Amino acid sequence: MKTPAWTRHALWVMPLALGLQSAVVAGDEQPSKTSSYSPVVINEDFATIMKRMTANKPSIEQAHKTLLEQRYDLSDRPAKGASMTRGKPLQEGIRVKLPAGTSWEELARLSPEEIRKQGLFPGGFLPLPHPNHAEGGMVFPKF
Repeated sequence: MKTPAWTRHALWVMPLALGLQSAVVAGDEQPSKTSSYSPVVINEDFATIMKRMTANKPSIEQAHKTLLEQRYDLSDRPAKGASMTRGKPLQEGIRVKLPAGTSWEELARLSPEEIRKQGLFPGGFLPLPHPNHAEGGMVFPKF
């Protein structure tokens, strides 16, 4: 006995329809996207923030100036016969301070592993931290 045509078509159409339906349902579910964006939540009014930051500015500047003085020679030693545009003097000499009791010659003799192990890497070549990173405020040191 021969199977009617509509039955044979139904055997193909039903699995196809179920497959499409499950694909549509699976496509509707959006996976939660992770984001590095963090919304800014300010719980103080601007005047309060400004007053607090203005009051803290001298201590923040002093702390950053101390860090700069620990890492670098900030003395004014202009090079003779050399200047930048508009006559601003170029500073001469090495400005990065070495760890106490170390010379450039000693560092030159050591391998990078030995410098790392002994903690002799000059701090002046390390990145500077932001002086007021809590609010991202701008601080301009006075020299």
